[in-house]
Amino acid sequence: MRMRMTKRRLVGLAAGVIAAAGLLGTPAARADETVDVVATTGMIADVAREVGGDLVAVTALMGPGVDPHAYRQTRTDILALANADLVLWNGLYLEAQMEGFLLDLASATTVVAVAEALPEDRLVAHDDYEGRFDPHVWMDPRLWSGVVEAVRDAMIAVAPAHEAAFTQNAEAHLDEIARLADYADGVLGSVPEGGRVLLSAHDAFNYFGRAYGFEVVGIQGISTESEAGLARIEELVDLLVSRDIGAVFVESSVSDRNIRALIEGAAARGHEVTVGGELFSDAMGEPGTWEGTYIGMIDHNATTIARALGGAAPERGMDGRLAAGS
Repeated sequence: MRMRMTKRRLVGLAAGVIAAAGLLGTPAARADETVDVVATTGMIADVAREVGGDLVAVTALMGPGVDPHAYRQTRTDILALANADLVLWNGLYLEAQMEGFLLDLASATTVVAVAEALPEDRLVAHDDYEGRFDPHVWMDPRLWSGVVEAVRDAMIAVAPAHEAAFTQNAEAHLDEIARLADYADGVLGSVPEGGRVLLSAHDAFNYFGRAYGFEVVGIQGISTESEAGLARIEELVDLLVSRDIGAVFVESSVSDRNIRALIEGAAARGHEVTVGGELFSDAMGEPGTWEGTYIGMIDHNATTIARALGGAAPERGMDGRLAAGS
């Protein structure tokens, strides 16, 4: 009973806040005002900070280790979202538990699903749902460049007086992303072809696999809401043994329970498997660290995967900025 009452009060609060925001309207920000931006994920918030610079104040709802598939908006989130000049979310059903609220909020303020600005022919189709797509588009830096452009355009729409600055900042960030993509091409291309199998907790790396020629296997599906049964674990143990795969990967925002079960299952059959490292899948690293930026997140993943699977990559990554032993 207590949970139902809490949910009812939260729904009532959301409806009231949206109604109030609708009455106030969302005029374009004045040239002398900071643009208040709220982003759902850390990756989108990082783009917003890069594009907006000191002209924007960015709030990220989901921090390190947070799973966006299961995240539900809090009272504080609702107020921040309704008071924002611009709300940026991924879309493609990543924020599944928030989608209804965000769609309703779009009637009262500027809300942009940035990944849905990408052409459908560049998206990976969802295995289980016709007409839906894999939302993990940030795993391919070149594809993510389209999201940077979508953020730039959204900011220009709400603060046209800052168009020149937003455009210049976006170009600089796109150059850095292109440099990152080239680095990933090099280190991941050094992994022996037979070893290009990436097995992780859930199916978050399909865009990575397509971009860099890796076979990607997730214990769970695209959403962490799906469950991996005993039959799935046994199937993947067979894969590890038959393909002589020696390393699997845990994720910072997903429990490592299933990965541990795989390692134990392989060991019971005389095949040693180690954890190749922790990857950032649905969330970045800690704020204030290199891994707490989009560039650093992908630098970490590419470097970790390459080194664990027999490729050549510098221990501290692209610019020597990764944490020691990461």
